[in-house]
Amino acid sequence: MKALKKGYTTGTCAAAASKAAALMLAGDRKINSVKIELPGGEIVSFEIEAAEADGSRAVCAVRKYSGDDPDVTNGLLIYSQVTMGGNGIRIDGGEGVGRITKPGLQRAVGEAAINNVPRRMIHDAVKAVFEENGIECGAEVIISVQGGEETAKKTFNPRLGITGGISILGTTGIVEPMSTKALIDTIDVELRFLCSNNRKYALITPGNYGRDHIKESMAIDPDKAVKCGNYIGDAIDLSISNGLMGITIVGHIGKLVKLAAGIMNTHSSNADARMEIICAAAAVCGAPQSAAREIMDCVTTDDALSVLEKYGLLRSVMDRISDRIDFYINKRCRGMSYAFIVFSNVYGELCRGGDMRALEETLKEVSV
Repeated sequence: MKALKKGYTTGTCAAAASKAAALMLAGDRKINSVKIELPGGEIVSFEIEAAEADGSRAVCAVRKYSGDDPDVTNGLLIYSQVTMGGNGIRIDGGEGVGRITKPGLQRAVGEAAINNVPRRMIHDAVKAVFEENGIECGAEVIISVQGGEETAKKTFNPRLGITGGISILGTTGIVEPMSTKALIDTIDVELRFLCSNNRKYALITPGNYGRDHIKESMAIDPDKAVKCGNYIGDAIDLSISNGLMGITIVGHIGKLVKLAAGIMNTHSSNADARMEIICAAAAVCGAPQSAAREIMDCVTTDDALSVLEKYGLLRSVMDRISDRIDFYINKRCRGMSYAFIVFSNVYGELCRGGDMRALEETLKEVSV
């Protein structure tokens, strides 16, 4: 199977453009490429486009490359304008970068939709260049995206209350290719490998949030887990076809809550019914109409959980959702043993269900 090419996030591109602009201000007027360190420690190089400097201001751009991932932001030019002056490194968004209008996201209402990891990468890149070159003042960094406003209409941003452009995102700095066939084939290979090594149980998680939870809250090496992306139903089917006795699924509520409605491909382009599912469960548990309205206005599942907590419904609603997840996983597993754990980054573990023996056996195998 041919390996898919990885790409780089909008956040990584913004940080690379910012470093290039800072280098121009430090006196290097011919910037063709820069190297930047990703959060995981990998050093990568980027070609610089549209580089220009004028006194205390410099602008550089990096073209977004998504590898083999079908990303609508691929090919966009991510600009960074760095202007010397003041104290500290101040970061904001310009044309083509979205602005937050609803609570519940990483940044506050009114701020540019530049997430925390990209902000840190941009800040550290500019600060390092200034320190290495003896520049003692601060700087203002404005990130903009050519065609960002139009591209944002093809993303989830309008529903999230992000207006005027795309978001500057990224946690690892890398875009993992998510081709459906390639990812499902990869899941199959990993599960087949487990079986060929006499494993009977598999630990499965959709993505990086699940891996972080497995490492931090369960003290398990996250590399022992099979990453299934949005293809939870396929991962279950492949576990059965490869002859596993049982599985344990660990995932963030933003993904796993969809299982409570039988949605086994959790990508937002396939189905996004998170608030509808939580709202319906809340209604069954006696939530007043005011709570239902607040839930339906939420942007994130953590935001919805805060509404449930305010109305004293968090436990009963999570019990209801757990029952529905159990129902649909059981239906898909067709007799194979299973367990699941649902968590939130804010509220920790929310519920677990299925056969606890499957959980015990899974933990026993991954601890070896």
